[in-house]
Order: sequence, then structure tokens, then C-alpha cells
Amino acid sequence: MPEVDPVFPRAWVEFADPDDAEQVFRCDLTWLTSSWSCIFGNGCQGIYADRPDDGCCTLGAHFSDEADEARVAAQVEQLTDADWQLRPKGRKRWVETDDDGERKTRVVDGACVFLNRPGFPAGAGCALHGLALRTGQHFVATKPDVCWQLPIRRTYRTVELPDDTSYLEITIAEYQRSGWGPGGHDLDWYCSGNTEAHVAAEAVYVTNATELTELMGAAAYDELAQHCATHLRSRSALAIHPASRDRLTR
Repeated sequence: MPEVDPVFPRAWVEFADPDDAEQVFRCDLTWLTSSWSCIFGNGCQGIYADRPDDGCCTLGAHFSDEADEARVAAQVEQLTDADWQLRPKGRKRWVETDDDGERKTRVVDGACVFLNRPGFPAGAGCALHGLALRTGQHFVATKPDVCWQLPIRRTYRTVELPDDTSYLEITIAEYQRSGWGPGGHDLDWYCSGNTEAHVAAEAVYVTNATELTELMGAAAYDELAQHCATHLRSRSALAIHPASRDRLTR
């Protein structure tokens, strides 16, 4: 099935942050009530056709800040040879810098150093994700921010009002191809708008509740969940994500 055009009518909701009156959340209800699900290892074709087993791990992961890198570093110390296929290569150097000097996970043999390849006894996929499963944590605690957030995107914008006041707008939306920058349009396959990945039995706001709570705070997530539930009960056909439409309307 084809990937849908990312430009289509969407339903949005805005509400004040319950924990900070100077912030307003702007959330894409169409995305958050879609049936998207990660299908890594179950139909995911990878972002590059010549590396279909990598998922979106081919390029490595940029750290959002020093705290993100430090949190991941603490988790890396917990990885064993049984968890991490490339530990002999990555243990001493698992961080590198890109052409702009930004720090990221190192790429080894064509993909992220933490990506266990097919045939590894512990299973293919992210070693840090596997660590979360082994230790009973959620992968929000073990993986770089960009990895557990994708394909949810949080962005910030200062809104200036005519009365010379302003507020911080926090947008929670779909991480579309454009979120990757100009190179996003060159990806051979991408999941967020692909009908093949819109197969979940529950909506994104339910299946990704932990991630959304981490991004928004518990009180804001609770309010978002109420808006999403109301939207699911009342939305029109135009407010359904096109990639989810066949599943949610049959």
C-alpha cells in the first residue's frame, strides 16, 4: 500500500499547560488518534532500500543535549556481550561527531553501533531497547531521546500576541519526512504516513502514553487523552489520518 501525501486536513487542539500557565500545548489530534504502530521486524522496510533490516537506525542518533547523552551513557554501562553485538567495537567509543560537530551515536559497519544485526542470539534490533526489556524498564529510560520519541515530534515556538504579551507554544505532532530536514524526502521508505504501519488496535495516544507523558507531563497528558477520546467519538471522515482510514472506518 502507498505512503500517503503528508498534506491533508488535520484536527488540532490547543490547551494551557496545567503545570505552567505561560505554556500552551498544540496537539495534532489526527495523528494522535491514528492507528500507527512501529513495525520494526514485522514489515518495516528500513529508511534505505539497501539496508532493509536497519529500520530507522542506519544513521545513528543525535543527542538532544548533554543530559540525554549522560543518561544513555549510564545505560551503556549495563550492556553485556549477550545484549550488544558490537560491544567489542563500541565499548570504548560509541559516540562520534557529525560534519557540524554535533554528537551522536557512532555508525559502525553501516548502521548505529547499538543495532544488533539479524542472527544475533539476543535478537535483531536496538541493544538499548533490549536492555529495557531485560531489566523491566520502559525504553524511554534507556534509548536516546530522538529514538524513543520518533515518530512523535515536539517543537517549540514563541507566540507574540497583539497586546505585546507572548506565550510558549509546544506542538506535539507527527514526525513527518520533513522533520528529518531536506534529506527526509530522499528516504526510500518511511513509516509515519505509510498504510503498512497503521495497523494498531489502539490509537497512538494510548499505545505511546509513556512517551507522551514524558514529553508533556502527566497532567497535560491526561488532558490530551480526554481530547483524543472525545475526538475519536465525534470526528468526521476528514479528520481521520489517511493512512489509518481503511482500518478505522471498516
